[in-house]
Amino acid sequence: MASAIETTLGNTETSLTLLKVLAANSFDSILITDATSSGKITYANKAFKKLTGHDPSAVIGKTPRILQGPGTDKKVINRLTEALRSGGKFEGKAINYKKDGTPFIMYWRVLPIKVGGTIEAWIAIQREGSAI
Repeated sequence: MASAIETTLGNTETSLTLLKVLAANSFDSILITDATSSGKITYANKAFKKLTGHDPSAVIGKTPRILQGPGTDKKVINRLTEALRSGGKFEGKAINYKKDGTPFIMYWRVLPIKVGGTIEAWIAIQREGSAI
């Protein structure tokens, strides 16, 4: 039996359009990276700009490390790195930095996008936490 999301998504063209609208209009920042070891950004939505100050088109081809700085907890980044290596999910929070250098607390989830058991990309869903 198909799940509600599978029923809603329907055919490939419909599902692609639905997912584009969802990502573009989410209140949360959505960042997609490729599945290579460098993890280059392939997509960022407009909420990413609101959260970080980085224009989505300007971050394509860069890595999410552009958000890290001196206050970023290395233990959290090490947990993220291990999740990426093992193909698992990650959830955490850390101090990151906006384009202008302002620190902020970022909560985020990172999930593998698997097709036929192979990780094709990673998606990060991000939001700002309480003020520092």
